[in-house]
Amino acid sequence: MISPDVRPELESVAGEVRRRPYREGDLEGASLAFAATDRREVNAAVVREARERGIPVNVADEPSEGDFALPSTLRRGQLQVAVSTGGASPTLARRIRRELEDVFGYEWAGVVAALHRARRDGRRAEDELEEVVEECLSRLRG
Repeated sequence: MISPDVRPELESVAGEVRRRPYREGDLEGASLAFAATDRREVNAAVVREARERGIPVNVADEPSEGDFALPSTLRRGQLQVAVSTGGASPTLARRIRRELEDVFGYEWAGVVAALHRARRDGRRAEDELEEVVEECLSRLRG
């Protein structure tokens, strides 16, 4: 991560932090890039370098310039529900995911874990847990 200012929650997950502005050449050796500054000209420079080096890039302020978009993901144990607008509106994706948090309660983690155990043991979990799964799904339908 290269940035003059780094929030603690980002610093805790970054492998390496360089507290300075981006410079041409910073993508040397990179295999993936994120252009996520609040300055259009800096993001554009990151995109240019990524293109020159053949590195896939995600562009926060102009998603259409990037090679990929990240979904807003809800996790309940092994269950993952991803919402994406293809980069058109990360805010909308986030809002939809938040709405789904109430719909997909924490009980889903237990259901998926039980399905996983049954499958691992060679049992047809769907038949055994049909009632529980149907109960959870009925809540989705309202």
